Amino acid sequence: MASVNHHFNVVFTAKHTVKASHASVPPNYTLPLSNLDLLAGRSSVAIFCVYQKPKFRDFSSLVAAILDSLAETLNHYFPLAGRLVTNPNTDEPEILCNNEGVEVAEAHAHIDLGSLDFYDLTNSLQQNLVPTLQEMPLRIQVTSFNCGGFSIAWSIDHALADATSFVMFLASWSEIVQTKALSMPPDHRRSIIRPRSPLKFSPLIDSTFIKFTIEDVVNMVAMTGYDISLKRMFFIQGSHLNRLQQQASKGGRRATKIEALSAYIWKILAESIKESDCIRSCKMGWLVEGRRWMVSHNVTNLFGNLLSMAVGEADIQELKQANMSRIASIAHDAIAEASSDEHFTDLIDWVEFNRPGMFLAKILAGFEGPAIVISSALGLPVKQMDFGFGSPVFGTQYTTIARLGAGYLGTQPTGLGDGSWLVFTILWPELVKALETDPNHVFKPIDKVSIEETMGIKFASSESEKMKGKVVVGDGSVEKRKPRL
Repeated sequence: MASVNHHFNVVFTAKHTVKASHASVPPNYTLPLSNLDLLAGRSSVAIFCVYQKPKFRDFSSLVAAILDSLAETLNHYFPLAGRLVTNPNTDEPEILCNNEGVEVAEAHAHIDLGSLDFYDLTNSLQQNLVPTLQEMPLRIQVTSFNCGGFSIAWSIDHALADATSFVMFLASWSEIVQTKALSMPPDHRRSIIRPRSPLKFSPLIDSTFIKFTIEDVVNMVAMTGYDISLKRMFFIQGSHLNRLQQQASKGGRRATKIEALSAYIWKILAESIKESDCIRSCKMGWLVEGRRWMVSHNVTNLFGNLLSMAVGEADIQELKQANMSRIASIAHDAIAEASSDEHFTDLIDWVEFNRPGMFLAKILAGFEGPAIVISSALGLPVKQMDFGFGSPVFGTQYTTIARLGAGYLGTQPTGLGDGSWLVFTILWPELVKALETDPNHVFKPIDKVSIEETMGIKFASSESEKMKGKVVVGDGSVEKRKPRL
């Protein structure tokens, strides 16, 4: 594998607008956002996947196949071909389903995939490999590389969908390519998420979420005092996760792997905070997916947002001195408080009570000091994202947001079947250093060894592509390989 390259050009060669091939809703049909959509904000959620060079397609025919199958997929996911507009009566965003289309950009990166830095994503994916939204609910970019491999990046507006819905869309697209019936036909009825009358919510909801403005988001860095902008990718061995889980389960209750990893990270966070910062406690948050808990609502196939935030707080000195099982118990109790049908129903009512406006978890806005939020994408089916040219060899969640108000860790399986995880992070420099220098070596930066030897990914190089059908003769020169008789 070649050394990584931080300096390469990406040239855009074409742009296409793809519309649903058969419009299934009346012209200019509007779809209101649900209360949980309004809680998601307008941030970008992205997925980036890397594919080896296809055996039976060139890049132009590959793009043509993507455009055709996307048009058919949009018949089922018509909101993605619309536009988010402001309702003049409510001053709130809504989806105008006008089939204006999805933009698909073609590009070429003057670099081999093997030279792309999969660790420092700020200096690789940020260089025009993942599209920004620019007022479109969905933008896609297909990029070819010198070695013949390619990448696909999808960026979606969080106001329309959470990660589960995003994956549902990609899974449906893959099924359509393979001429299969949709295993989960999307449900676009936002009316399923209805508030009660009279409205009712617990003090916990009011202490966790806040009404905010765009100016608040812009000022996140000033509020936190931390530059939470370093996007890094780490590898965690399955054996290390198992060890953390054992350490976190010594109190008699078996901790989950997320709880165990949370205990480890929370402890690292506490130890990285300097006494001169005069901070007595720090918080951790967990994104909680509502489909499992909202039993009073028929939301299994809902295409939208069904997320809440669990938040735990602990004294820094306690975190430094406590064992892993004690910290895992704090994480467990915090997550449990947000894991019920009643919690999500309260959250829907709270948003209704505070409308109109934008809403966000306080921990994400940076109002509450140094904090970390953990999201689990353990259902991200990277290997199933086959759109007619094989499964990706590597994939990750991502965002084009430059910086956050809290640190972020997104976990996902490597696909190796050994319990190992990939972790996409957005952190500040001091915390990155603390994770990388910890003697337990749980967080391993993605490098040549983890990609080639541990994950078994072998990227072709542009030189190897040029050498196909040729041999090196005794004097070091190259000549065409002679056909066998």
